[in-house]
Amino acid sequence: MPEIQVPTRAKSFAETQKKPAWIKALGPIIGQNFIPDQQEYQTLVDALTEGDALMDDYIEWMFATNPKAAKQKYDQALHHGIDSVEDCPEQLRKVFAHYEKTPEWLDRNLINDAIAYIHGAGNDGVHVLRDAALMGGYLLSGFNHALVMTGALNQDASKRFAETAKWWMDCTEYGGLERFGAGFKSTLHVRFIHGLVRRSLNANPKWDAGTWGAPISQIDMAATNLAFGLVFLLGLRAMGKFPTPHESCAVMHLWKYAGWLMGVEERWLVDNESEGLVLLYRTQLTQLDADWTSKALGKALSLEPLHRHYPRFNALRRRFAYQQHLSISRYFIGSKNMEKLGLSTRVLPWYPLFATPFTAVTYTAQRLLPPLRTAQQQRGRQAQRDYMATFGERGLTTIQPDKNHPAHI
Repeated sequence: MPEIQVPTRAKSFAETQKKPAWIKALGPIIGQNFIPDQQEYQTLVDALTEGDALMDDYIEWMFATNPKAAKQKYDQALHHGIDSVEDCPEQLRKVFAHYEKTPEWLDRNLINDAIAYIHGAGNDGVHVLRDAALMGGYLLSGFNHALVMTGALNQDASKRFAETAKWWMDCTEYGGLERFGAGFKSTLHVRFIHGLVRRSLNANPKWDAGTWGAPISQIDMAATNLAFGLVFLLGLRAMGKFPTPHESCAVMHLWKYAGWLMGVEERWLVDNESEGLVLLYRTQLTQLDADWTSKALGKALSLEPLHRHYPRFNALRRRFAYQQHLSISRYFIGSKNMEKLGLSTRVLPWYPLFATPFTAVTYTAQRLLPPLRTAQQQRGRQAQRDYMATFGERGLTTIQPDKNHPAHI
C-alpha cells in the first residue's frame, strides 16, 4: 500500500483505521461506516489543499486587472443583478451564472420548515452555535491559524462574533436564501472575502502550507458548515429542544444549500444527520490537537459577553452572560477541554442542568397545538433579535475588512 503525502496536520492513513469504542457501537446502529478506505482517505486529504476554484479564479483575474473596479462590479452584481453591471466581464458572468443556478435538489419548502424550527429554538440555538460548535471547534487547531492570521476573534472577538451571528440571522430569515435575500447576499459576500483571504495567506511566508494545507480549504469549509446543521441539532437535543425527523432533514437541507452557496463542493454536502456524523468524524481526522491558537481564540471568545450592551443593569447582565456561556461550554465540552482552551476548569454546567428539564417539558408541550407552536416560533425569533441588539452597531453588518485585514482592497 503506497504512502500518501499529506499536510502534517492530518492523521496518517494507518491512524485513521483505528476504531474508537463509540464508533464500534454507533456505526452498526445507524448503518454507516465511519472509517475511510484508502481512496476515501486520499480524497479527504487532497481536499485539505483545495480552496474554492470558482472564486479563486475570479480573485486571480481581479488582481491581474483592476482589483478595486472588479470588487465594485462584484458588489453591484450581488446586490442589483448581473444585468445591472456595465461592461460586465465574462469572468464575473461565469461566477454569477453559477450562483443563480438553482440546484436540482433544492427544496424551498424544506428550507421554510427548517427556519420555523430554528426560530422556535430561540436563544438556545444561538448558545449551541456559540458555546458548543464555535468554542468546541477551537480545540481542533488545524484551521485556527487562518483565523489568527486574519485577526478574527483574537482581536476584537465581540465584533467578529457579531458578524458571524448577523450572517446566521440573515440565512435563517424567511426568504433569506432567495436570490436577493439578505442571507444569499451575505453568504456570497463572505465567500468573496474567503477568496481574498486565501490569496493573501497563500502569499504570506508565515503560512505553513506543508502543515496546514490551503487556507480555508474545502475540508475546513465542510466542517464549519456541519456546525450550523449537525452540531446545532445535536446540541439542541441536549438542551431539551428535540427536532422531529422531518425538522432534522429540513435543517440539514438548509445548510446544504447555504454550504453550496458558500463554495463547498457537493461531494462534501450531506442530506441527513447520519451522513453528517460520518463526515464530521472524518474531517476531525484532518485536524491537529489543541495548541496555543486554541487558547488565544477560546479566551477571546469567552470574554466577548463583557462587551455587550444591555438597556438595563448593563454591568450585572454582562457578568451573568459571561458565566452563563462558560457554563454551557462546560456542559458540552467538559473540564479537560476547558483547560485546553485556557478556561477555568472549576466552572460548573449550572445553567443547562437547571434549564434543560424545564425547557424539555415546556417546549414539547407548546408544539402540540399549532397556535402555541406559532407563538413559540415568534417569541424565539424575537429573542434572537434581542440577542443581536446587545452587539449594538457591531451586529448590523457582516465582515467588512479594514486595512489590517488580509481581505482589504
